[in-house]
Amino acid sequence: MKATFLGTGTSVGVPRIGCTCPVCTSADPRNKRLRCSLLLEHRGRNILIDTSPDLRTQALRIRLHRVDAVLITHAHADHLHGLDDVRCFCSQAAGPLPCYADADTLQRIRTVFDYAFRQDNPSSVPQLELRPIDGPFTAAGMRVVPVPLRHGRVPVFGFRIGGLAYLTDCSDIDPMARTLLQGLDVLILDALRDEPHPTHLSLEQAVAVARQLGPARTFFTHLAHDLEHRQTNARLPAHMALAYDGLSLVLER
Repeated sequence: MKATFLGTGTSVGVPRIGCTCPVCTSADPRNKRLRCSLLLEHRGRNILIDTSPDLRTQALRIRLHRVDAVLITHAHADHLHGLDDVRCFCSQAAGPLPCYADADTLQRIRTVFDYAFRQDNPSSVPQLELRPIDGPFTAAGMRVVPVPLRHGRVPVFGFRIGGLAYLTDCSDIDPMARTLLQGLDVLILDALRDEPHPTHLSLEQAVAVARQLGPARTFFTHLAHDLEHRQTNARLPAHMALAYDGLSLVLER
């Protein structure tokens, strides 16, 4: 399985509009962060996790030609509002594109993208099959284990696929969720900034979680402009690093 970070930034991305801080004006491409999304490839089939407002740019950047299923972690705009762009992939599919999320998020999709669900739906809009998540499921030939998390007061999903877990936008991982995260090869984890935040893990908190879970490797995502790539990596423990847009990982499972 191959995992590619399409975006690793927070809700406003990096650089942030109107900001002249050292990270936002950095020449290091690893400090340029589109909104969060991940692509999983396995045996010729692709899963897209979250559809950020930057999806078109992300897909063009890596020459993405196929998506077989979409997983949505939660309904916040930075993770959902690029969903219209999947219509380019729907036109290549044999039927509607499966889109998995919790019931509240599916209802939000029906509201925000109501035009895609009308009876006179033309082919130029997303052709979606909304599938509620109520336990482990198989998408695009990959076994997906949903991991319930809290994003402040908002319930969200992380996902475990084989030896990889993707946990973005979370402020806590409870004991039940931790039982689903044992024996990981790669943990991808929210780490917004150094300062504490009410709805996200800070970098210090994320490092502590990673140490407790004990994956072989950890990559941090959903990064604000507070974290400069090279300087931050220099102070992280071994086997932990900030992810960056375009980073690809190859896993045996």
